[in-house]
Amino acid sequence: MMQRRLQSQTKRTSGQLGFTIIETMIAIAIMSIGIVTLVAAFATAVSATMNAQENLIARQKTLEAMESVYTARNTQQITFAQIANTTAGGIFTNGATQLLAAGPDGLVNTSDDLNFPATGVCPAGPECVVLPGPDGILGTGDDLTQSLGNFTRTITFNQVFLPSGTVNTNLIAVTITVAYTKPGWPARSYKVSGLISSYH
Repeated sequence: MMQRRLQSQTKRTSGQLGFTIIETMIAIAIMSIGIVTLVAAFATAVSATMNAQENLIARQKTLEAMESVYTARNTQQITFAQIANTTAGGIFTNGATQLLAAGPDGLVNTSDDLNFPATGVCPAGPECVVLPGPDGILGTGDDLTQSLGNFTRTITFNQVFLPSGTVNTNLIAVTITVAYTKPGWPARSYKVSGLISSYH
């Protein structure tokens, strides 16, 4: 009888024990995965915030260039034949070029582009943007300038093919890419594509 009491007490006692080492290790592993996921999400958010300004500038410069090509075509400032890179007999430069001021033709990435003059807040050379200073207000004495010397723009024109495989002579595909580099970060770019018609 005494032996049965000891066995029943042992069974009751063993049923009241805490977590096993394996259960504890599984819980630690699950918590570690959750913490690592949160840290990765935080790092991604910080990275996006650090590049937000440059991404916005790249997007804006890409859209401005696309709009200038469309406007020049629609106002008949340039002919349909001129909408090509210089290697194909057009007026637009080949490859990546710095963001310079449009020359007399009013178009960027052409042979008459100029360095910005050293007037106002921007130094001579590539384009720059003016940003609000520590007071957060644009147009005050503490405004900052950011050179866009680390940005390049590439305008590429390609033929458009019909379903039959022949070249559509009334359409040109245009792709504009603005790329930038930032110390400690991989190169990034923003790209816009569109079609330009020979009809205006």
